[in-house]
Amino acid sequence: MANSRSIEALKGTWDHVADANMDEFMKEMGIGMAMRVMAKGIKPRIIISENNGKWTLRSENTPKKMLIEFIPDVEFDETTPDGREVKTIIRFKNGAWEHTTHDKSGKEWTATRYVNDEGQQQI
Repeated sequence: MANSRSIEALKGTWDHVADANMDEFMKEMGIGMAMRVMAKGIKPRIIISENNGKWTLRSENTPKKMLIEFIPDVEFDETTPDGREVKTIIRFKNGAWEHTTHDKSGKEWTATRYVNDEGQQQI
């Protein structure tokens, strides 16, 4: 198994366990109350893979499937689960994945993924 301090440790299949502070994070992203309430009941399975430097993140077990394909450090267009068109860049820093997004109004937010010492993916 990859060292938990390595970006390689993020590869694989991850089942949702808990979502501390997720409502606050979604509110910060500008997601409305109805969508936040609906999201609380979703327990996604996330699959992260990489092939020749191109990374893929996809979700299963959700009403709306999500697929993100990217090359680290290269900005790309993304559609958020609530339908907004945004610009995104994903960087790998110190064994973590920093997913920074900004919308047309200039609002920016960052989610960081990493694997903790217990082998659990944290966001």
